[in-house]
Amino acid sequence: MSGADWIAADWGTSNLRVWAMRRGDVVAEAASDAGMNAVSRDGFEPALMALIEPWLDGPVEVIACGMVGSRQGWAEAPYQSVPCRPAGRLTLAPTTDPRLTVRLLSGVSQAEPADVMRGEETQIAGLLARQPDFDGVLCLPGTHTKWARISAGELCHFRTAMTGELFALLERHSVLRHSLGDGWDGDAFDEALDETLSRPERVATALFTLRAEGLLNGEDGPRARARLSGLLIGAELAAMKPYWLGQEVALIGAPRLNEIYRAALAHVGLEARAHDATELVLAGLTAAKEAG
Repeated sequence: MSGADWIAADWGTSNLRVWAMRRGDVVAEAASDAGMNAVSRDGFEPALMALIEPWLDGPVEVIACGMVGSRQGWAEAPYQSVPCRPAGRLTLAPTTDPRLTVRLLSGVSQAEPADVMRGEETQIAGLLARQPDFDGVLCLPGTHTKWARISAGELCHFRTAMTGELFALLERHSVLRHSLGDGWDGDAFDEALDETLSRPERVATALFTLRAEGLLNGEDGPRARARLSGLLIGAELAAMKPYWLGQEVALIGAPRLNEIYRAALAHVGLEARAHDATELVLAGLTAAKEAG
């Protein structure tokens, strides 16, 4: 494949994904593990070229979002402050290959309470490009789950929950790693969700109960995994109640995470529409390209 009109890039902490775009369609895609953490300051251009050079037959513009625009990235794309239209500002990155023009999307910051996002704002911009009249709350589940209030086409305020990272740390590096197994138990998830929704202050003791139940009662691995997820997401929903209570809520994430959060929200009486994060990041990058 050659002759891309432009190239879209989602460059996070751990991975790089790129798409060759022609007349509004994806005509090729590639990915690598050359995320920001694996690349030195002078290694961003070579990491990008390793994926996209086969697509080049002349000058091309790359629009990139994510941690590539952070202080430790290719170039710092300064945060926009809320309230703002997400993914509304581009920063030119330095390049040596004359065929390349690389522009980086800014993240979003909030002064009080202090919070930041890089990458999620592009997914939000993608949803607004498709649904410009959306007024409500977006939940973007992931390593650091974002809850964002949207009104009049702007990102008004947001909060971050480290639920995904906490799950990963407990799963891999805590005593609970001996209790968790593959699989899922929906009833166990619902029970745990109720437990921390009603008494979130008990989450620390509820977590060790998972280990004790495995030792004393032989609780199986799938049930323990689902309970861990339910305890953490229940505590998150309790903290984020001012965001979701009485609001229209939409999800933007990977399919499995969307499914879990959709079940959790249904448990508190909300029917959330789920959107695929990859589709919306492409929509957001496309909107930024068209806006110039």
